[in-house]
Amino acid sequence: MYIHPLNAWENEPEVIDFIQKNAFATLVSQVNGRPWATHLPFVFGKNSEGDASLSGHIAKANPQWRSIKDGDEVMVVFQGPHAYISSSWYNHENVPTWNYLAVHVYGEIRIIEGEQLMTHLKTLVDVYESGRPNRVSVETMSESYVQSQVRALVGLEVKITEVHASAKLSQNRDDVNYQNIIKMLDQSPSHLDQEVASEMRKKR
Repeated sequence: MYIHPLNAWENEPEVIDFIQKNAFATLVSQVNGRPWATHLPFVFGKNSEGDASLSGHIAKANPQWRSIKDGDEVMVVFQGPHAYISSSWYNHENVPTWNYLAVHVYGEIRIIEGEQLMTHLKTLVDVYESGRPNRVSVETMSESYVQSQVRALVGLEVKITEVHASAKLSQNRDDVNYQNIIKMLDQSPSHLDQEVASEMRKKR
């Protein structure tokens, strides 16, 4: 994606935290020569070789996996909070724009199965059940039920090769206009607007 130099986001711990907090992402690859996207949760971690990676799974009925060959390059898109920025919020004439946070991960994909797929599924459930009352785990489900569900899934692992991260948060504005944008976003009833205001405070 195009990233203006002012918006380049290069703080690795922050980007990893963003990926983990916005883990419902979009997997993009080619199916029959056309772009194909599937929306699914990913787990960030390390693969068996110690490389940074993403693990996920899709339905076996989804044709995307049939076009994937081990080692193919794919893109995974992580989208964070975003907000419309009105021209009326500046103390001078200007165009409206949009503030947002987004991360594009490129990597080499491969199919995972057997114990690797089970490890991914257990980790995924544990991550999202953490802190919930009456939490469940794959281990508490019957073996026959788990196996019947696993047969309908295809596991995926993406070894990360590149990360392109953009935090477009009005970095090009002076302090007066920057603070007024935060103020207006804070007053919005939209939780996304308020999240963008919070992210802007972290940047300045």
